[in-house]
Amino acid sequence: MLLVVGGQAHGIGKTAVVAGLIGALPEAGWTAVKITPHSHRARSRAAYILTQELNPDSRTDSARYLTAGARRSFWLRAAAGQLSQAVPALRLILETSPNAIFESNSVLEFFRPELYLLVLDFSVQDFKESSRRFLNRAHALVVIESSAATPRNLAGKPCFPVQPPDYTSAALAAFVRARL
Repeated sequence: MLLVVGGQAHGIGKTAVVAGLIGALPEAGWTAVKITPHSHRARSRAAYILTQELNPDSRTDSARYLTAGARRSFWLRAAAGQLSQAVPALRLILETSPNAIFESNSVLEFFRPELYLLVLDFSVQDFKESSRRFLNRAHALVVIESSAATPRNLAGKPCFPVQPPDYTSAALAAFVRARL
């Protein structure tokens, strides 16, 4: 199964939601992939850089996935407009993983996951264009409960309120488990 976790904005808790789901569903044997853009200032001129995280003590989001219980964890950095170049590498990861969880909105341009969760925080004004574009494809919404308002049903989609520090809930874990 491929689960994609996207979010409305940078820094609202997507990584924490991914780590929370990995920890709540250890039986899935997750392979986790953090997908981020890399800037023109990156040392490499490659279209993308894919690294496997091996050190759960490093200070990266991909290390947080290992700490949460992922069997394997990767960090993919793609230059703007170059994510398509990394699709073969991502397909290989999927072929060798019974269950994968990707943190990204942009990957939805190339994959149709069995489950797509969109993380929302209504106290944050920013709403990424990629989140708007794929909102209709979300199977459910994960709403940061510290938000000013937590609607129970938005766009006809199930909403799962979560709060720091766990960013998951028994109901959210059960929803994902039912699709494994």
